[in-house]
Amino acid sequence: SITNGQAAKLQVDEVRRISIRANHSATHLLHEALRRSLGDHVTQRGSLNADDRLRFDFSHNQALTAAQLRQVQTEVNSIIRQNSYVETRIMTPDGARTLGAQALFGEKYGDEVRVVSMGHLSESGKGASKDTYSLELCGGTHVRQTGDIGGFVLLSDGASSAGVRRIEALTGAVADTYIQNQFKYMSEVAITLKVQPVEVALRAQQLLDERKTLQNEVANLRREVAMSGGSDMALNEPIIVGGKGFLAQVLQGVTGRDLPALVDAHKVKIGSGAVLLIADSDGKAAVAAGVTDDLTVNLSAVDIVKI
Repeated sequence: SITNGQAAKLQVDEVRRISIRANHSATHLLHEALRRSLGDHVTQRGSLNADDRLRFDFSHNQALTAAQLRQVQTEVNSIIRQNSYVETRIMTPDGARTLGAQALFGEKYGDEVRVVSMGHLSESGKGASKDTYSLELCGGTHVRQTGDIGGFVLLSDGASSAGVRRIEALTGAVADTYIQNQFKYMSEVAITLKVQPVEVALRAQQLLDERKTLQNEVANLRREVAMSGGSDMALNEPIIVGGKGFLAQVLQGVTGRDLPALVDAHKVKIGSGAVLLIADSDGKAAVAAGVTDDLTVNLSAVDIVKI
């Protein structure tokens, strides 16, 4: 229990704090990179600066393209590699706005604010000399130099709520571990596919194309078998009533994609009448029905399926 006047010792977890600093400073760089890539409508809507990751919510109404994500990641890392000093100043809110400092949406500020600046640009920057990359009002802890962030990796971009996107990212040693694991996974896939890592995407697409071709060939063979009268997929002879042929049957091993072609083929075969086929494949059922043209005035395939 704690008593009034009891002495206590406060100790900062320096290792954890270093990681949080890196993620916090990277969040500032990410914010500016997003504004430069997407437009000035981008404003911070929320953030998390943990020791193992960062999360940044911002105003934007659509998903970022792969090219935009690459651009943002590249830009943040370029500022990190500058290894420029992170500077802080205390000034009035009006003075900060004059310099172009970014404020948090909906935040209320007092007579003095703390302005954090990091990164350099040769032109089109912020600050009195227009050469500062990121300039924000912030009271949190930050790295001394941008190089202390270590590196920046974007993990994901998703919708947080209406009109708000969420980016998650890694920095420093956590980012290094993530990259190493990605290389490891890619190497394992490349070994399995018996190609070089740079050829993995091409080989994967080739396999998908081959799979699609084989699926089409199997579907064609199923239809041919069903039409030929062989195997369990063979169709029964139609029942003839008043010169009209009617066929209803459950087919095992036939998929829903096979049914339309089978229905059309048997409409031709019976000449005049109706066909109802049910596919049962791996516990999944599909239904297709068809009526020959001479009967469509009085008989609907939709009504047959409903029955």
